[in-house]
Amino acid sequence: MKTYIKLFALSSLLVLGSCSEDFLENEPYTDKVTENFYKTPSDAFEGLVAVYDVLQREAYGTQLIVSEQASDNCFGGFGIADPTVDLQWDRFQYTTDKDMNALTWTNSYLGIYRANVLLENLDKVNWGSDTALKTRYEAEARFLRAHFHFQAAKMFGDIIPLDHTVTTSEFELPRQAPEVTYALIANDLKFAADNLGPENYSQAGNANYGRITKWAAEAYLARTFLFYTGAYGKTDLAGVVTKAQAVTYINDAVNNSGHGLVADFANLWLAASFANFVGEDNTEMVWAVRFNGSGKGNWDLHEGNRFQVNIAPRGGAIGRYATGWGGATVNPKLVAAYDNADTRKAASFIDYVGEGLNFDAQAREQRQYTGYSWKKYCPITNEAGTAVVEANGGNFQIDNYQDYAIIRFSDVLLMAAELNLTTNAALAQTDYDRVRDRAFKNTLHRLPITQARIMEERRLEFALEGLRYFDLIRQGMPAMKAAIDNTGDSQFAVTFRTETQGWFALPQSQIILSNGTITQNPGWN
Repeated sequence: MKTYIKLFALSSLLVLGSCSEDFLENEPYTDKVTENFYKTPSDAFEGLVAVYDVLQREAYGTQLIVSEQASDNCFGGFGIADPTVDLQWDRFQYTTDKDMNALTWTNSYLGIYRANVLLENLDKVNWGSDTALKTRYEAEARFLRAHFHFQAAKMFGDIIPLDHTVTTSEFELPRQAPEVTYALIANDLKFAADNLGPENYSQAGNANYGRITKWAAEAYLARTFLFYTGAYGKTDLAGVVTKAQAVTYINDAVNNSGHGLVADFANLWLAASFANFVGEDNTEMVWAVRFNGSGKGNWDLHEGNRFQVNIAPRGGAIGRYATGWGGATVNPKLVAAYDNADTRKAASFIDYVGEGLNFDAQAREQRQYTGYSWKKYCPITNEAGTAVVEANGGNFQIDNYQDYAIIRFSDVLLMAAELNLTTNAALAQTDYDRVRDRAFKNTLHRLPITQARIMEERRLEFALEGLRYFDLIRQGMPAMKAAIDNTGDSQFAVTFRTETQGWFALPQSQIILSNGTITQNPGWN
């Protein structure tokens, strides 16, 4: 959401550790606290905004960049003199004493906590006759609680599902089996899908753009269904959503949401289109995390997209691409996977040689230079060569403003193709063809649909959008290892360790604070 009312933070940071007040960091902005706050619908709205607010913290480059570095899409990158942490993510070699992945864990539980606070206080609000508004806020909060649980679960495997705010006696709760977590996720998403109205906020200037809709909930149900059933070898979503129900939800999102594909793939991305950029509130964006540059260099605010600087060209602006830290250099194997007629190729990656850009990797101290970096999400300069964010009075590190697309309509189509494949192949083919036709701008590159081709299409369509690694997990360890392993030049050598089962290491701080209740994931010492 572009406008946030930050009257209070509700930012108790749940770390699930020892029973001590030190593990609750309360940061009230005013003297209003939970006990005396929830009285009016306006109060409830501010509580809901506090839940949405956590989404902006996900753009610090935690899960998005880490999952791309860990997949076959990217290497570690960044600077020659930078710490080796990014190489360790890339190579599955990092040691747990660095407390890596801590932000993903704490951000997820901060979001879960804020959602639970709101949900537990909705009955205190005087709604008058507007009970529909109460249901809407509950649906949005439950969706967000499901999202934050899924962010942690798809990265760490077993986590601690929480449907309430914990008491001091619950600070050492153990992790639960996946079916417990995913049952909570599924029930929350189902409630949202079944109780939100048919609004579609993806119209230019719509004040509600960025809020949860029925269509986002239906699509998210399909995403979690495909991940859970694939990663854990199940036939339904934790006993809550059957495949037939998942098909019904996703087909509804395809046919009735009012969302569609932007005609030109490149126009979805500012650095790939410039003047032809369609804008962030476009018909393809089913759900995106909203950002703006209003912070103007204030590090205490979290309005800007702090992820973008991580992947921008290292060592200064080049062409129309603004400067950054050069993280997650793109694997040439990914670029080579595209047909030259596929418009997504030029729109997704900066090709320094192909675009006539003299990128001196040694002078710029770029580590693991491959000749390619991210065009998606890359910040840009104006025609005078100044970063647009700085020309607008912002800081190039923290005030970039491009929204983070979590669900695009092309993802809805490919999930529909996958879910319909065995029961309605003709419908699956139609959905699949729509994505390829847009990519090639004609119908001459259609292929007979198969499961393998759907997965490859997902690789090409969503490269550098944080989905590839988790798509690999649900294909199984042999396929994951075959994709990620990289031999040859030692600086790009990667060996995926199947003993991890694809799950990342838990933050060591959480293991210590749990007093032995939580143990490290397999494969990490």
